[in-house]
Amino acid sequence: MEGVYLTWLITSLAIGVLLLPLVKPPWTRIYVAGFIDFIRRYWIHVSLLLIIYNAKDFLDQVDRVIMANTGLDMTPWIYAIEGDMVLWVQKAFLNPLLTSFLTHFYVIGFMVICYVSIFYFAYFDDRWMSDRITLSIFWVYLIAVPFYLFFNVRVTGDHIPEMQTLAYNLTPEINDWFTRIDPFTNGMPSLHIAFPFAVWLCLLRFDVDNRWRNYRYLLVGYILLTAFAIIYLGIHWFSDIIGGMVVGSIAVRFSEKTQGLWIYLDERTINSRLTAVLTNPKQVTRFLKRKASENFGGFKRPGSTETGAVIVVIILLISATITWDLTHQALPAGGVEVPVDVVAADGWVVTLDDRPEGALVVVHDLSNLESEIQVHQPLMDANSSYDVGSGYLAMANSTELFVISLENPEEAVLKMEINNSDYLSVIDSSLGIIIAVLSSGDLTLIDLEGDEVLGPQIIADEVLLLENSGDELAMVLASNPARVTFGIIGAEGMITQTLNHSASISEDEILSEWGVPVDSENATIVDISLNRDFLAATVNVSATTRLVLLDRGTGDSYVVGDPKYPAFDPHLGHGLLVWAAQEHLNPINPSSEYTDKEIHLLDLATNRSEILTSDESDQWGPMVLENHIVYSQINDDGEISVEIHQRVASLKPYSSITLQVGVILTTILVLINIVQRQVEARVVRDSEEE
Repeated sequence: MEGVYLTWLITSLAIGVLLLPLVKPPWTRIYVAGFIDFIRRYWIHVSLLLIIYNAKDFLDQVDRVIMANTGLDMTPWIYAIEGDMVLWVQKAFLNPLLTSFLTHFYVIGFMVICYVSIFYFAYFDDRWMSDRITLSIFWVYLIAVPFYLFFNVRVTGDHIPEMQTLAYNLTPEINDWFTRIDPFTNGMPSLHIAFPFAVWLCLLRFDVDNRWRNYRYLLVGYILLTAFAIIYLGIHWFSDIIGGMVVGSIAVRFSEKTQGLWIYLDERTINSRLTAVLTNPKQVTRFLKRKASENFGGFKRPGSTETGAVIVVIILLISATITWDLTHQALPAGGVEVPVDVVAADGWVVTLDDRPEGALVVVHDLSNLESEIQVHQPLMDANSSYDVGSGYLAMANSTELFVISLENPEEAVLKMEINNSDYLSVIDSSLGIIIAVLSSGDLTLIDLEGDEVLGPQIIADEVLLLENSGDELAMVLASNPARVTFGIIGAEGMITQTLNHSASISEDEILSEWGVPVDSENATIVDISLNRDFLAATVNVSATTRLVLLDRGTGDSYVVGDPKYPAFDPHLGHGLLVWAAQEHLNPINPSSEYTDKEIHLLDLATNRSEILTSDESDQWGPMVLENHIVYSQINDDGEISVEIHQRVASLKPYSSITLQVGVILTTILVLINIVQRQVEARVVRDSEEE
């Protein structure tokens, strides 16, 4: 548990206790034993709140994946309505002291009102109010979940150019905490408003003797200050506040309708019920049958209530199906047994598969992942080099180079002897298809006739890394591994570019505290990717490996992502930058949750990043294609696979059929429900007239 979060937690508990004399009913007393006894008396109420607290982390991860897969973003519509109203508020009141106070209030106040407040009613044994407020909070979150999954609204500081996310960036530690627990797309509705508003409405509606009058007044002040804080801090829109109030009011209504749950979940009787289940199962069985008959007997002759319930169930099943498919868009390439490496381009995926009989290059057309394409290839091993691009596949062992046209994969368009090959690249240049070969640091450019092509003249130096975009080459040389050298096919000249891999002093200080100080003087570039507009590179600064993006138009470069955590395998293509990262990994106290790498992507047009995977499997080596993202993955069982992720979300055939049937059934049932309601209303009217 992070220091800042622990501080917030302890502070919220302390404030909750200190507020007891202020909010308690006038005739009650405060005694020490009550702090312990209330858990025994209200442990189910506490458990429901813990379920909400823990479920949020899981659903936030699901939301991140859905957002990355679908791009569902309602923020532009909200912005079209509100404009810069939230920005005016922030600019009018901007002050460092106010920012610091409201940031801590934002977290601590929420903990006090949403979780600690239940303690008040339990402590003073107000079961009537505890039941209703607990259910209201529970319903608030259930109602909000569909909005968070399918109605993504970004925080204001992530959308309005001049708006600052003041709370998220107060300190590096706070920023790290927020980025780990918050996907920044759960704006609508605001739970910071919905939860306390629901509690206040419960008190307004159910506190008939005004015993909680002081607490109700306190809530009014909290809600008003919170509404200002979430606007000022660059987190929520005004619309989010409205949504929070609406959700809170609906939740209170639902809590009233579902109070019957406490008949079975009452802590005072549940032990006896459990005893009855264990000692007299036949009686329990008869009881359950009777209750089932009472609750479901109406379905023998269904009215509007029953058809409405069926409609809700169908909608839930449709939503669950969509959610499952949207979070499982990646499919493994078939026929691959032990993949060593993978490259992809132009609708082709090529894997080096280390099979028992020897290494084999396996080719897949993305339109048919189930069947592999047989290609003419040299004798390969696990260390052999290969590349694919522009419909050509180049392969090389220590002595031979083969180039295959994938339109005719059984014949080689080029065979020639070479002296070792550490790296191959297929280049679609203005001079035609060129094969770049790196051998012990020497760069050779070869056309499909087997002739050498003029390129950058590298004298008394070694090429460590090579990437290309058309005629342009990007290289990292052994003489200067912290700089990128650019050259052109057909020309000898070269220029160099320094990359800015620096971070803030506070970020570097955290790494030093972890025992891994930054060594900028000995930084080295370990991986690069190039396109016409950008260059992405991972730079080893000893403490970590930072991802740097160079804007080739302006010459500016900056670190992408959190500079404290290692990034790997950058790849540029089709408007995206993708990479693998171990975010939130503290080397002093590594959590197993963050030791595996996850795939991230950055939309270069909007400068917004998303997380593509969020699971316990280790992913690496992502590559962007026009309609797919390809990466390698190893699961908990140690099985390695090549995953093909569709950039445009689609539903699987079984899901489509399920959804089609669901739509037809829903259409029919909605019609029936409407007719039933009109008939039932007429019957009621006729009976009243009689």
